[in-house]
Amino acid sequence: MLKRRMDVLFGITLLISDLLMSGLAFGLAYRLRLLTPHDGVLEFYNYVGMMIVHTLSIVTVFFLRRSYHSRHPFSQLDEFYNVVGSVLLGTVTAIALISFLLKDRVDYPRLMIVYALILTIILVTLGRLIHTSLRWMLLAQGLGRRKVLLVGGGDVGRLILQKIRQSPRLGYEVAGFVNGEVGSVVMGAPVLGQTGDLPSLIEDHDIKEVIIGLPEASHEEILNIVSLCERERVGIRVFPDLFQIMASEVSIGDLGGLPLLTMRDVALRGWRLTLKRILDVVIGGAALTLLSPLMMLTALLIKLDSRGPVFFVQDRTGLDGHPFPMLKFRSMRQDAEASATWTTENDPRRTRMGAIIRKLSVDELPQFINVLLGDMSLVGPRPEQPTYVEQFRRSIPRYMDRHREKAGLTGWAQVNGLRGDTSIAERTKYDLWYIENWSLWLDVKILIRTIFQGLTGRGAY
Repeated sequence: MLKRRMDVLFGITLLISDLLMSGLAFGLAYRLRLLTPHDGVLEFYNYVGMMIVHTLSIVTVFFLRRSYHSRHPFSQLDEFYNVVGSVLLGTVTAIALISFLLKDRVDYPRLMIVYALILTIILVTLGRLIHTSLRWMLLAQGLGRRKVLLVGGGDVGRLILQKIRQSPRLGYEVAGFVNGEVGSVVMGAPVLGQTGDLPSLIEDHDIKEVIIGLPEASHEEILNIVSLCERERVGIRVFPDLFQIMASEVSIGDLGGLPLLTMRDVALRGWRLTLKRILDVVIGGAALTLLSPLMMLTALLIKLDSRGPVFFVQDRTGLDGHPFPMLKFRSMRQDAEASATWTTENDPRRTRMGAIIRKLSVDELPQFINVLLGDMSLVGPRPEQPTYVEQFRRSIPRYMDRHREKAGLTGWAQVNGLRGDTSIAERTKYDLWYIENWSLWLDVKILIRTIFQGLTGRGAY
């Protein structure tokens, strides 16, 4: 009951925030318009009707996009993306309504429209970020948390529990596990029963959501668990198996009239490749220009710190499995290649300067040259050494499919914490998801997250 009330409260306060910020943006747009040369701009009370139409159009679009319904808070980037789309649509709607309802009363200065649009995006985003931060803080304190059951106490169940504990702002409180040795404890959470006990467990522990983490279970088993949960009207989430992760898009085609399902489509084709290449050249060229002083200073410090070349050149596997020479600033001793192993935390092969530039990811900056040459892209699967590629292709399903696109300076796996000495199988899942779900916004989002992680020092070893 408390969770439902908190959801309603969050929705109402978010609606009020959007109304206030949209109205404030309109008022500021009017004041800015007065600061520029103008003719025919009347007193503000003449524009009150327009302000009402403007604010109501904005919040109506948000409502239709279910922004005020019970939901987990967006990330800051996704929130901004949502606001931009909704405000643009709301502004266009407001202009149409004003032209139809108020065209004979007062003129709507065009420059004021531009001011109102820009200021609404800025202020509504600011209001939503403050609202989301307060909501995260309350959820982290335990107010309005949602009790959940985890079905499956294996590796996947443990991973889900770990993620929940690492992100208290999600608002989850794990009551325990189902489908294990009753009475035992898994990572501090009790095993409460078997799948057949779900209806009674949901009622006894006031469960609001069930997360199923049984990737190896058959479809029949999953459907049976879902059926048991649906009786009690709880939210149900299912951790997908490997096939479901890879087959993220399903389209219907035909073969001479015979219907077929296409499971593994690739989002990066045709004009999308051209658009991605333009992004690589523009941002890559700008980055090299702006970062050239830092790169020159880094090169000088490397030479002063230890003997050997400034750059480290190593063959990596790129597009279609073809090798290319990847550039990095040297961060290890000159003889480090004699003991070719994975880089680990506190690697003894690092130089003093190398430890710093790897921590800040400065050693990766020369790869902008690879981007301009066309060997790499700004965003994509991180390239591996050919020796390791041969090992992984034999043990990891669809590993070579990640080479259908150019290797990237950063990637979806890396911004989600899978870098350094982490699971290659998990990285592959993220890489394939990225390839099959590419969009220009996804690339921008990954680049922004990479920059923030670099500034906060969340680099490699």
